[in-house]
Amino acid sequence: MNPPVFLLLAILTVAAAVSVIATANPVHSALGLVVTLFLLSVFFVALDAQLVAVLQVIVYAGAIVVLFLFVVMLLNLQGEPRLTGGKGLVVAATAAALAFTALLVTLLGRSAPAPSNTLPPGFGETQALAQRLFTSHLLAFELTSVLLLVAVVGAVALSRR
Repeated sequence: MNPPVFLLLAILTVAAAVSVIATANPVHSALGLVVTLFLLSVFFVALDAQLVAVLQVIVYAGAIVVLFLFVVMLLNLQGEPRLTGGKGLVVAATAAALAFTALLVTLLGRSAPAPSNTLPPGFGETQALAQRLFTSHLLAFELTSVLLLVAVVGAVALSRR
């Protein structure tokens, strides 16, 4: 991915992530989260990890955000009033903008290292991911499945009462 496209996607991703916490309406916040997750999946596609990009969209942007929206609708949450104005907010925003500008100038001033094409063959494919997951990371995979099973059993036990 060339630097201008990366910079544009990075700015859009950060803007979408900021909209998640800056929006008073919980539904708009969840939609900002969906946009953020879709933009993150674009980064995974650029890294040649198509399976992770698809899983990002299906699992997070699909299932998790639908669960968030279900909870928001179930609890009937209303937007909370936000603090507006104030000298401190202006000072904090100005300091953050200056820090971001200094970081951007520093990063753009450096020369980018030559890209190295040292990825193993099959990187990002399902077979390579499954090979790593079920060999070197098998214990973490099994512990995660046990943790999810306990969470489901706990949710069923709590809902029966």
